[in-house]
Amino acid sequence: MIKILFICHGNICRSPMAEFILKDMVKKQGLENQFEIASAATSTEEIGNPVHPGTVNKLKEYGISTEGKYAVQIRKQDYDRYDYLICMDSYNIRNMERIFGHKKDKIYKLLQFAGSEADVDDPWYTHDFNKAYEDIEKGCQGLLDYLLKSKLNN
Repeated sequence: MIKILFICHGNICRSPMAEFILKDMVKKQGLENQFEIASAATSTEEIGNPVHPGTVNKLKEYGISTEGKYAVQIRKQDYDRYDYLICMDSYNIRNMERIFGHKKDKIYKLLQFAGSEADVDDPWYTHDFNKAYEDIEKGCQGLLDYLLKSKLNN
């Protein structure tokens, strides 16, 4: 079982978008029993809140539901629980290192899996959920391709 935790600032826009996009991708390939996929925040300000309507509406366009998802914060023990801790931007990485104690071997930025060091811009500020979706979908596809080549086919 491959355990993946997506992380963003509040866990209401980007990280739940990534969580549900990747869940949809693995389900379509019949691989859902080989993955545990979740998302969390580095901050506490949105804890307990539902997914942002912009994310909900964008994912609905693709038949993807976020029903039952509420923002949670990462915990120190998540470092040991998950195989991949995937952040949306450099700011999230700094916050995670503070929480986990500067460990780095499981921490990635999502777009690294799409061949880029770029951040996924936060649609909370940009209001551009289309661009966030495009970037996150590209990163998730790259991540899944990487995992299929390196982990699941061995």
